Amino acid sequence: MSATTLTPAPRTAGPDAAAVPHHRPFALVRHSAALAKRSLIKTWRTPEALIDVTLQPIIFLLIFVTIFGNAVAGSTSSYLQFLLPGILAQTIAQGAIAIGVNLNVDMEKGIFDRFKSLPVPRSAPLIGAVAGDVVRYVIVTVVTFATGYAMGFRIGTDVWHALAGCLLAILFAVCLSWVSVWVGMMVRTSGAVQGIMFLIVMPLSFGSNVFVQTGDLPGWMQGFVDVNPLTHLVESMRGLFLGAPLGDHVWWTLAWCVGLVAVFMPLAMRAYRRKV
Repeated sequence: MSATTLTPAPRTAGPDAAAVPHHRPFALVRHSAALAKRSLIKTWRTPEALIDVTLQPIIFLLIFVTIFGNAVAGSTSSYLQFLLPGILAQTIAQGAIAIGVNLNVDMEKGIFDRFKSLPVPRSAPLIGAVAGDVVRYVIVTVVTFATGYAMGFRIGTDVWHALAGCLLAILFAVCLSWVSVWVGMMVRTSGAVQGIMFLIVMPLSFGSNVFVQTGDLPGWMQGFVDVNPLTHLVESMRGLFLGAPLGDHVWWTLAWCVGLVAVFMPLAMRAYRRKV
């Protein structure tokens, strides 16, 4: 018998041999955008999740202006002009808490296990969730300004400066949200995420110049207030909205944004990879 040589059949491209999407250019952007859309759809189907960014700024403006306006500024109208940038900064920072809670819930439900089985970059689910949360920050900005204008607030500069102030606030919230994402990846329950983030955000809110000028606070507190990122954000918005001196507050706010992303985004990614 003559020996026959078996030549292997050429491999055909099947489902597993297809080009892996995460090696293609801009794959991270495309997959993150798709997961951001998922986040938006989820928010659209559960509108009650927007209560904190719709009702909270309205309640805060009404309560604080009515109760403290005459005592702090001599009139409610003057205090409204002073307070609105601070309330926007406080509410938009507190709005960043929700993303950590939502991601922790998704983790508990096993949704990220499904993402792990998909041919998408590992970082896409987190980046997509953060990108989708931008809508929440836009909503809180619009609601705060609409409420303020109904109460008598008026911009003292022009529309471009006001828009720059709003964009700066949204950028800060996006960067701060990486702290919430990291906490959401580290702790085991969504309730713990909310508790830890409130312990972080509340001192930043009340240990700042949101409600009164820094000089009116106790001397031992002023050192913390001066380095508080919310203080720089509030002063930046007061300058851009009302024409107050800007100083270097915008640069400090941008520096804090860079620092928050540089520190907490890698930590969040590392914690996420350990989880999945």
